[in-house]
Parts: sequence; C-alpha cells; structure tokens
Amino acid sequence: MEKGKDPREGIKGLLAKGGLKKLLVKAGEIHGHYCSHVALGVMATYFAFKKLGITDSTGMEEILAVVECNNCFVDGIQAVSGCTFGNNALIYKDLGKTAVTFIDRKTKRAVRLAAKYTGEDATNDPEAEEARSLFDKAVKRREKLAPRQMERMKELWTKMSFASLSRPESELFDINFPEPEVIAYAPIFDSIKCSVCGESAMETRVRMKENSPVCIPCAGDEYWMVAGRGIHPAGKK
Repeated sequence: MEKGKDPREGIKGLLAKGGLKKLLVKAGEIHGHYCSHVALGVMATYFAFKKLGITDSTGMEEILAVVECNNCFVDGIQAVSGCTFGNNALIYKDLGKTAVTFIDRKTKRAVRLAAKYTGEDATNDPEAEEARSLFDKAVKRREKLAPRQMERMKELWTKMSFASLSRPESELFDINFPEPEVIAYAPIFDSIKCSVCGESAMETRVRMKENSPVCIPCAGDEYWMVAGRGIHPAGKK
C-alpha cells in the first residue's frame, strides 16, 4: 500500500461506474459466501449513495448506516459503504427487518430502503424452491448436508445473488426519505486497568469493588451481547 493512498479507492471507483458484480465479489470476500441478502446489501448501498449524492465514506462517521437486522444483508452494506461496527458508522437497531437508513451528516439528508424481494422469494421457480429447501435443512434445522448438496446450495445461491443485481430498485426495495435521526458521534473514553485480571477496559465499563477498579467479567456483573438472536443480557453470575 502506497503511503497516503486511499484504501477504498477501488470501491469508490466501482460505485462511480456501477460495478455491481465486482462489488458483490468484494462483499463475498468478507461474508464467506454469496447469497441474495448479501447482494441486497450491495444494491441498497449503491442505490442509497446515488440518491444522496454520496461518492464514498471515509469511515469517520460522516456517513451512517442504520441497519435494522443482523443478517447477511449487513455484510453487503459494510463491504460497500465502508460503514462498519468498528468505525462507529454502523448503527444496529434490533428490529428484525431487512432494512437500512443511510444518513449524511453534512447534508442532513437520509434515505431508508426496506427489502421486499430476495431470490429465495421467487415463486414458480424450481431453483429458488430447491435453494430454500437446502437452506432450511442446513441453516434452520442445522442438519448436515452431503457434500454434493452443499455444493449445489452454494451454486444456487451464487446464481441468484448475481442475477438479482440486474433487478430494478423498485422491485427490490421500498424507498423513502425520512427526517434523519440525530445520532451523536462516538465518544472516546480512557482505559483503566482491572485490579483483578490486569487487563484494560473502557472506563465506562469498569466497576469499583472495595475501592479498586474491576472489569465486568471479574466483577461478575451483567453485560449486553449481540449474537444471532439479537441483543440480549449475558454474564450475570
């Protein structure tokens, strides 16, 4: 990497020229496979950026992606938009909807896209039915697929993912332009060393036990965790 080079130069170029197939490949690199929801995340970002006149995100919270789910859709959004959990530009609402609102702080404009089509939703499509059946078996019921079944599922998912890139936005999403939420910039806190385990923790997550700083695990206190089922409490002993 050249000194001072924009790490998202390639993504920015693909967004400018509508290189959706290559953007989906980029998303697949972090997601681990292709599926229709990853493709939807790619398309949602592409359409949103066009509507808001956004060319790219620097990962400095100037563009926010407010997602309403924690499924494959979000990885398509993170890969293409540059709004991630780690740079505080990805905001998670545990609503269970395949939807995202992009907010441009500079222009104070927002656009929300809610998915209304996935490849698996196709009716009278034998391949979509086959893909859905394999998905239900492997993911919903956690049954082991034979190697040939796994390859077939990946083949079908890939085919449907790339096919969805040619569908018009009106077929894929309900789109509206809400008033943008006021979301504060992420604050920066100091770290404090736990008197029990010796590890450092953000000062707002440190407890005081017998006048000494203690991290949440060592204190045996409850904390919040984001997992497959959403946001839920954990850790209480």
